Amino acid sequence: MFWKIVGALIIAWLAFMVIGSVVGFLFKAVLWIAVIGGVGFLGAAAYNAIKNNKERKQLRP
Repeated sequence: MFWKIVGALIIAWLAFMVIGSVVGFLFKAVLWIAVIGGVGFLGAAAYNAIKNNKERKQLRP
């Protein structure tokens, strides 16, 4: 009976380790995708702000 409990605990521990590593990897991947997307968004916003600022200066008489 003791070895059944120890075996069940080891199997549960391994399952939690595998699930934790998969969830951790997915969390890190999504975090990096969000960081890259945020940098791309800020870059596009800055580019459009500079572009629109130059167009406004050219339209003035």
